[in-house]
Amino acid sequence: MIVSLALILIAQLLGEVAAHASGAPVPGPVIGAALMFGFLLIRDRYRRAAETVLPRPLVEGGLESTAKGLLAHLSLMFVPAGVGIVGRLDVLAANGLALAVVLLVSVVLTLSATALTFAAVSRLVRPPEERP
Repeated sequence: MIVSLALILIAQLLGEVAAHASGAPVPGPVIGAALMFGFLLIRDRYRRAAETVLPRPLVEGGLESTAKGLLAHLSLMFVPAGVGIVGRLDVLAANGLALAVVLLVSVVLTLSATALTFAAVSRLVRPPEERP
């Protein structure tokens, strides 16, 4: 578990370093997630080579169990944000209406973009005989 957690944190760190070094408008954790995805693809595609190079927990699914454990307790990650909001209730009271409007508009735009993307992709992947 320690090796798996270390790999997850190293991927995030490398993502942060790449984001800051390149100046790309992409968050470091997103780059780190892409790096982790690439690592997992390479590990699964070249399984025999991975068994000789990587520590045993990374080859035998230890990374997946560590990730599942983190996801099971993901709600704990929101505690600091909640404490920060409670600590700044004066700002929330002063800008509450504006924040509510921005939140509502962003939710509607996100849902609309998701629905439109889903519709476009479903049209693209539909077999030719089912297309109108």
